[in-house]
Amino acid sequence: MATDTIGGFDASTELGGIRLPNPVMTASGCAANGKELQRFFDVAQLGAFVTKTVMLEPRSGRGTPRMAETPSGMLNSIGLQGPGIRAFCEQDLTWLKARGARVLVSIAGGTAGEFADVAAHLRASDAWDAVVGVEVNISCPNVANRGQVFACDPTTSAKVMTLVREQLPRDTPIIAKLSPDVTDIVSIAAAVLGAGATGLTMINTLLGVVIDTDLLRPQLGGLTGGLSGPAVRAVAVRAVWQVRAAMLAGQIPTAPIIGVGGIATGRDALELVAAGASAVQVGTVTFHDPSAPLRVRDELTALVRAKGFSQFTDVIGIAHERIARP
Repeated sequence: MATDTIGGFDASTELGGIRLPNPVMTASGCAANGKELQRFFDVAQLGAFVTKTVMLEPRSGRGTPRMAETPSGMLNSIGLQGPGIRAFCEQDLTWLKARGARVLVSIAGGTAGEFADVAAHLRASDAWDAVVGVEVNISCPNVANRGQVFACDPTTSAKVMTLVREQLPRDTPIIAKLSPDVTDIVSIAAAVLGAGATGLTMINTLLGVVIDTDLLRPQLGGLTGGLSGPAVRAVAVRAVWQVRAAMLAGQIPTAPIIGVGGIATGRDALELVAAGASAVQVGTVTFHDPSAPLRVRDELTALVRAKGFSQFTDVIGIAHERIARP
C-alpha cells in the first residue's frame, strides 16, 4: 500500500490491519459512487472512497422533496435510493477498481439477514480486490422489528455484525456506522466490537424535522430527515471522545474510529482526530465544494506538520493526554 509522504511527513493511517496512504475519505451518500467527483479530482488520491449505502435490491427511495436547508446544515431524506448490490458490483465497483480507488463499501439491509446477503454478493464480485473494508450502516430501520433502528439497540446491532462477519474473509475490516440518536453510544460500540466489528464510523446523521412556515407542514416528503453539516460537528466530536475514552480506560476493545460529521476544513478534521479518530470522512461540504475532500486532506496534513509532528498517527487521540488538570 502506497504512503503519502510530504517533506518527510508520513500521512498514512491504519484501518483494521489495512494501511491507507492518508486519512481522508468521502462520506457515504455525499459523493454517489465516484463518477461525479472524478470530474473534479482523481478519487484514487483519497485514503479511501466510501460508496453510497447499497442494499440487496434496487430502491427508488422516499418521496420528494428530499432535502431541506437548516442553519449550518441540511436535512436529507433520500431513503437509501440505489441500484441494488448486483448492479453496484457490475458497474460502480468495477469502475472504481479501474480507477485504482481504495473502496470502503457501505451496506445496509431491512433485516439482519439481508445485511449478510449483501455482504455475500459483495464478496463474490470480480472487483472485490478493490475493497479495503465494509462499512455496515446499522443506522437504518429494522423492518422485522417494527421499524426500530438497528443502531439504537445493542442486541440487534450485534446480530447484524455477527452475520456480516460470517460472510467476509477474516482479514476484511468491518466498520460499524453508529447513530448519535442513543443515550449511551459506548454500549452500542461495545456490542458491535464484541460481535466482530473491527472499527467504528461515528457519527451518522441526527434525526430532524423542518417545518415549512408558509404552508405550516413538514417540508420533507418523508417527514423526517438526517441532519448533517457543521451543526453536528460538536456532537460527532463528543461521540468520538466518549468511545475513545472508553477504549483507553479498557472498558471496551480498542479499535480504529472514523470520524465524520460537519467537516469542512482541515481544522475541523483535526478536532475529530485529536478526539480519537484514526481517519475522517468529508460529506455535506462537497455539495458546494466538490474538491473539499482533497482540500481537507492537504489542510489537515499542513496543520499536523506545522505542529511539529512527523507522522499523522502521532495526533490520533492526543487530546486525551492533554486534559487540563485542576
